[in-house]
Amino acid sequence: MLRRLRKWTVTCAAVLVMAAGVTAGSLPNAWVATSATINGSTRFQPIDGFGFSEHFGRADIMRGSQGLPAQRQREVLDLLLNRSTGAGLSILRLGIDSGIQPTDPGGPNATPKYVWDRDDDGQVWLAQQAKAYGVTRFYADAWSAPGYMKTNGTDANGGTLCGLAGASCASGDWRRAYANFLVQYAKFYAQEGISITDLGFVNEPDYTAPYASMRLTPAQAVEFTKVFGPIANAAGYKVVCCDSFGWAQQKNYSRAIEADPTARNLVTTHAGHTYASPVDGPLPTQRRTWMSEWTPSGTTWNENWDDGSGYDGFTVASAVHEALTKGNVNGYLYWYGASTGATRGLIQLDGDNYWVSKRLWALANYSRFIRPGSTRIGATTPDASLKLSAFRNTDGSLTVVALNASTSANQVSFALRNTGITTGTATPYLTNSSHNTARQSAIAVNAGSLTATIPARSLVTYTMRR
Repeated sequence: MLRRLRKWTVTCAAVLVMAAGVTAGSLPNAWVATSATINGSTRFQPIDGFGFSEHFGRADIMRGSQGLPAQRQREVLDLLLNRSTGAGLSILRLGIDSGIQPTDPGGPNATPKYVWDRDDDGQVWLAQQAKAYGVTRFYADAWSAPGYMKTNGTDANGGTLCGLAGASCASGDWRRAYANFLVQYAKFYAQEGISITDLGFVNEPDYTAPYASMRLTPAQAVEFTKVFGPIANAAGYKVVCCDSFGWAQQKNYSRAIEADPTARNLVTTHAGHTYASPVDGPLPTQRRTWMSEWTPSGTTWNENWDDGSGYDGFTVASAVHEALTKGNVNGYLYWYGASTGATRGLIQLDGDNYWVSKRLWALANYSRFIRPGSTRIGATTPDASLKLSAFRNTDGSLTVVALNASTSANQVSFALRNTGITTGTATPYLTNSSHNTARQSAIAVNAGSLTATIPARSLVTYTMRR
């Protein structure tokens, strides 16, 4: 009878914890806690930030071109950029198209005929809004050179930049003209008070799309880097390459750049997407690396946290964790922050209204608390279902992110080693089916340790200070 009573007590305790969504405190002694170690002396990569894009007219829609009123406009911006109530995203990726030089000036050596409308399909407005929220990292990336500079004569459907090896054109060599075109785009933004920090000359060079796209082999990317890099660097811009369609595919571009001593010194950041292949390890470079675009596959708008669809919030949380801990990325940029229709963006814009997906809060549990300039530190546990990462911010605060992939609640005993934190409190922020990066009751830190309970299939971020 005593044995049955003890078993009933432990089982009920677990059920009550999961039902209540407990994130802090202790369970009965019969519950065996999982051990975890946060080690400040084990240092990994610095963090540049987390970001998003509103290319292809999405910025204009957010601005209200399809009926979104000013108040809801502000609410959407807060959701993406506010560091207290939203995701606090810190990098804005801008899309460069042919708009600033829409027509052939008469050849690659002719005086360029630039046009600047001070709007750029709403992207200037969005960049100015982001700056007001404190964003200082602006990454401008081109999907294609203007069509008249390419072998196929159009922005869309691939084609290669004229003048590169294997891409001769009757119109001549457009390599330097294209490099100047990209730098001029950044200079136009400077006129609007936006300092572009990073410039990319191609997006998914291994994928031909029916919209703006341009094909470059790894060897051609290296060749153009050696033309573009000196021009961009002299103007004060960091070069990003190559935003390949998949992480494994980006490794081919990174290897080619690293193998060339000139190109290697010109590229600041190696960036890859994860559509064709997921993050399976670091890119082969000692330079900065970004997962610069991804959104999960899906055919309908989805607001759920954990429904097994593969494009719910839990899926995004897992992908961010893998990129940070397996890929050692310095930056993580989601694709659309807000879009329309059956989007897999973080927010769905719908005329004069909008809807928010749990994908936003999955990202927010990382981006709001892991700030630019922070460093990832050691975070280990023997429990394979507990996905841990930890970060030291520049202000000395400690952020620990825990994703419980188990179907049961998990009590975790954290040992805080070499962090400088021995007493005080840790503040948890919970995201799951019923919470959106919601602040929970503080947990006591005693003698450099704390014990907390992470609900099943939940994401919890703990913040603490010395």
